[in-house]
Amino acid sequence: MSNIPPAETTATVKFPHRSRRGVLLGLTAAQLTVAALTGLSLLTAIMTRGVLGAFELLPLWAALALAVFVRRQGRSLADWAPVAGRYALRRLRGQLLWLACPSWRPVREGLLHLPGTAASLRAVTAPDGRYGAVHDPHAGTLTAVVRVSSRAYALLDPDTQAAHVSGWGRTLAALARTGQVARVQVIERTVPDSGDALRRYWEEHGAPEAPLAGRIYKELIRSAGPAAAPHEAYVAISLDLRAVRRLTNQAGGGLTGAFSVLGQVSASFEQTARASGLNLSGWLSATEIAAVVRTAYDPAASTALALWSSSGRPEADPTAAGPVVVIEKPDHLATDSAVHATYWVENWPRTDTNPGFLHRILFTSGVRRTLSLSYEPKNLEAAMRDIQRRKASVVADASERGRRGQVDSEADSIEYQDIRRRERQLIAGHADVALTGLLTVSADSEEELRSACATVEAAAVAAQLDLRLLTWQQAEAFTAAALPLARPA
Repeated sequence: MSNIPPAETTATVKFPHRSRRGVLLGLTAAQLTVAALTGLSLLTAIMTRGVLGAFELLPLWAALALAVFVRRQGRSLADWAPVAGRYALRRLRGQLLWLACPSWRPVREGLLHLPGTAASLRAVTAPDGRYGAVHDPHAGTLTAVVRVSSRAYALLDPDTQAAHVSGWGRTLAALARTGQVARVQVIERTVPDSGDALRRYWEEHGAPEAPLAGRIYKELIRSAGPAAAPHEAYVAISLDLRAVRRLTNQAGGGLTGAFSVLGQVSASFEQTARASGLNLSGWLSATEIAAVVRTAYDPAASTALALWSSSGRPEADPTAAGPVVVIEKPDHLATDSAVHATYWVENWPRTDTNPGFLHRILFTSGVRRTLSLSYEPKNLEAAMRDIQRRKASVVADASERGRRGQVDSEADSIEYQDIRRRERQLIAGHADVALTGLLTVSADSEEELRSACATVEAAAVAAQLDLRLLTWQQAEAFTAAALPLARPA
């Protein structure tokens, strides 16, 4: 019998290959639209003006060809056209600047007064008063937010790490299989700290009168306190009111019935979340949700909101949750007391890696940032149809290359293996979710923001992440990334 202890099994994760396959012949819908319009215009020019007349419009055909085949930041110019067009239209309408005087705001109970497409969001309180939620009347969702914490993942033993990873997977699967959840969002952010709490703790529990150590600790706290960046984590669960309409009507209808269903979903989440190592600190009230939203736009207000709160945690009136000023630029956003730049996680690690690969991003020193992971459950039938469509596309492309005598693509082979693995998992009963990662970097000035972005980009490379700055989309991206409202990403 051997005395050698059994080897510990370390959990690993691997993300599927991100497909760049288009709708037809490798072209996206926008490229196909431009190509079709080009062909139609060329045919019309030949029929009306003849071949020579068509040649006179050669610069136009060249510009359209560039729009289809020239790429910028991984996108064709045809794909960029709608994004740039919406930004230009907002600029012409003066919508890139948001100015709001709190005393002029219309008084409507619970309205958060957010800019853009989030203008209709309201913070409402459950009938029993235990917690609050955000109601989106246009999207038909009711979103509850819970504050969570956990032990340091990197300090856990491999078996506990594997158990927590497996537990979180079961938690997501349990929410996705109900068919009642529209979206689950996890937000982990750092917030500025004045250092008052650290100084108070030292004065109450330390020894300031110590001749040498007291003076050294006092100087250290004075210099390190304002630079502290406490971490906060939230999980937002968005209930699909259309999918639970029958259950809502049975529970009394309206928001009262919706809160009844949401309470059941939140109770189920509490039971499964503890298996993944999460400690739930309580579901946020309407005023606490408003405070989280407020501090995203105005990080400097965090200390004041906590100071004047009776519970000791930041609270704000929902009518004061929105920003006073928002200035949208092509590559960043300026709000009340900070500037922000939002990135999209274009590619996740495509090789086996430790589940704690985000550690380099989450604990980058000297950088204020918000990481948002949005999980959107997919219907089983829709997921299977998507798999069949993707399989047919890969096989058709391989057959076309074989007919032309071209060499097989290794990327297509890997993509086909990922599709088959996904199909086997669905057949085995696993839930299918679409994961979207967004990262918002914040700073006090544009110069500090550029430095922080450079630091985060370097950390992302070490974490095997491909980040893409969301040009001309910063306003909507910030709403989806920095606010725990489970908004569509």
